[in-house]
Amino acid sequence: MAIPALMQNYGTRTLTLVRGEGNYVWDDAGRRYLDAISGIAVCGLGHCHPAVTEALQDQAHTLLHVSNLYNIPAQEQLAEKLVTLSDMDNVFFSNSGAEANEAAIKLARRLGNERGLAVPRIVVMEGAFHGRTLATLTATGNEKIQQGFAPLPEGFLRVPFDDVAAIEKLAAQHNDIVAVLVEPVQGEGGIRVPAPDYLNKLRDLCDRQDWLLMLDEIQSANGRSGKLFAYQHNGILPDVVTTAKGLGNGVPIGACLARGKAAQLFTAGSHGSTFGGNPLACRAGLAVLDTLEKEWLIERAAKLGEQLLQQLREQLADCAAVREIRGLGLLIGIELDRPCAELVEQARTRDLLINVTAGNVVRLLPPLTLSDDECRQIGATVSTLIENFTRQAA
Repeated sequence: MAIPALMQNYGTRTLTLVRGEGNYVWDDAGRRYLDAISGIAVCGLGHCHPAVTEALQDQAHTLLHVSNLYNIPAQEQLAEKLVTLSDMDNVFFSNSGAEANEAAIKLARRLGNERGLAVPRIVVMEGAFHGRTLATLTATGNEKIQQGFAPLPEGFLRVPFDDVAAIEKLAAQHNDIVAVLVEPVQGEGGIRVPAPDYLNKLRDLCDRQDWLLMLDEIQSANGRSGKLFAYQHNGILPDVVTTAKGLGNGVPIGACLARGKAAQLFTAGSHGSTFGGNPLACRAGLAVLDTLEKEWLIERAAKLGEQLLQQLREQLADCAAVREIRGLGLLIGIELDRPCAELVEQARTRDLLINVTAGNVVRLLPPLTLSDDECRQIGATVSTLIENFTRQAA
């Protein structure tokens, strides 16, 4: 039902969720659903995790907001923990992933300006998604969501994802490139996982060209890939990495981490945020990182992801409509040969929440706290839904 007081940019929503606990949510009629989308990769610890709830309650009784005119102990503690775990040098806190990516883009622009470039250029990818602000919308490789917002900012060069040769060709044509911005796994683009050495080759290319390698880990970080950050699978370090979503487990927070020359580009007054890094959000972030470590959830995500991929591949092996099943940790996509948005509603009838992205990819982003039985339940239900759907459409 449409709510007149709300702008209609989300269309008509048919499900009202009112409560969550662990890996489940309940609607306003009392029906329970196993959540395999986690608020789009946000609630990695499940819903209302005791550690996060306790931290938020304590901070709400203490201090919610003071602005960045003053020192914020929780912000400093979270920054120190993040840079230690990521091997980066420093961090800027924002309220969302789009804002974290805006910060990354501004770092690249500032570097280009220091080099005297009139239009510093950033290489971005087809099928990418980086946000919906004007700059991140332009960096996003989706013409549909760009329509109606012209003129878009200049300074972006687009190439196919997982194609280093295409970027090398650009390097020979342009002397004003300053950075490459890429997702280690494309999320909205369909859970597209590149070749195992893709990031390594990008790191080498950026080193040779003196470009920044900027990784958008808004969706893939915070343990979801089976490492805290997906780039840690490759044994490399980016110059800039962004994260958000799972960092606050539902509390809005984003972070742009940098190292080396990129870490020195922002100076006093060059960038800022009123709410970014406020005490409440940073207490949530600290609780999330502590819980990931104490409950071994990062390792758990790697194990569960392997189990779920294997189960899906076995159960859908004979389904000709399945083009590919791919994933990294608990980022899993099942690509069909046809549009399949109807599967979202069909899953709800089986008490399961899933998502379809890129039109024909079933996207699974369940909590890292899944039990083995819940993991198997997701695999079995999704496999049955896809088999029935493709059989009926044949």
